[in-house]
Amino acid sequence: MPEGRASAVTGPFYIALAGPTASGKTAAALALARRLPVEIVSVDSALVYRGMDIGTAKPSPAERAQVPHHLLDIRDPAESYSAADFAIDASRCIRDITARGALPLLVGGTMLYFKALFEGLSPLPPADPAVRARLDAQAQALGWPALHAQLAEVDPLTARRLAPQDAQRIQRALEVYLISGQPLSEWHQAARTAGPGQPPLPPALFVSLEPADRAWLHARIAERFDQMLQAGLLDEVQALRARGDLSTALPSMRCVGYRQAWEWLDAMETGATTDLSTLRAGGIAATRQLAKRQITWLRSMHGRRVVTCDHPDAAAQVADLACTAWSAHNGAALTS
Repeated sequence: MPEGRASAVTGPFYIALAGPTASGKTAAALALARRLPVEIVSVDSALVYRGMDIGTAKPSPAERAQVPHHLLDIRDPAESYSAADFAIDASRCIRDITARGALPLLVGGTMLYFKALFEGLSPLPPADPAVRARLDAQAQALGWPALHAQLAEVDPLTARRLAPQDAQRIQRALEVYLISGQPLSEWHQAARTAGPGQPPLPPALFVSLEPADRAWLHARIAERFDQMLQAGLLDEVQALRARGDLSTALPSMRCVGYRQAWEWLDAMETGATTDLSTLRAGGIAATRQLAKRQITWLRSMHGRRVVTCDHPDAAAQVADLACTAWSAHNGAALTS
């Protein structure tokens, strides 16, 4: 799809709304729901997990009462959920919603899920010379065992099968994570679990919320993390730890915010820290890194209509674009 134009749609008509964390996707989706008969399909690898509400900024009961939501709370945190699972589930949701005469609106920030749905599951991301050069420089300064330790933090499954001196494979695994924001092990799992006959399903309209001013997004990220702490993020993570069957090796507990809170609680138990500012700084930094990866991925995706998320009328602009596309699809003007 050429950038800025809707795709030629041969399957069910649906609209996709993507953006980095804290960019205002929920507000824009709810604004659209006030104008069109939408049902929202979540495109988020954290929102699928039950019992993870505060740290994922899961839509509130009041927000869910305004418009139907799908693919929330469909997995236990001890279970895995892949891009292939999402593509299958989202395709079913899109067809079911369409059959009810409503408009499927896919909303989220897990770009690998969007890619799996739009294009079908594809090979691993291609090599990036700039990323490889940066990893080579780190290895020169720190040694490959240090990079292996970095890999163990973001992709423990892959790290466990690689020797600390396996430079080529460590570099590739870190490269895939830095480019896509998804561990190499999850790409492999998606390829293994992809069912046959799951064709690409591009959207009629792909709207991307992107900031003109990164400082605006950074301020939003800090404000939201503070709100999560005040709302009881630590209590939520404590309850998950108390189950006894979860660890930071699981995809659910590697989600931004949860990993940092888990590690801070570990440090608390050993007496290494009692300073909440350490958790706050780590959580905000990790969320900013996530947003950076999301924006980088979005800018590589073709066919998106960019709406500046720090514009005061961003939500209205998203709704206007969607209404225009829906009107054209139905062949009749809509009144707002």
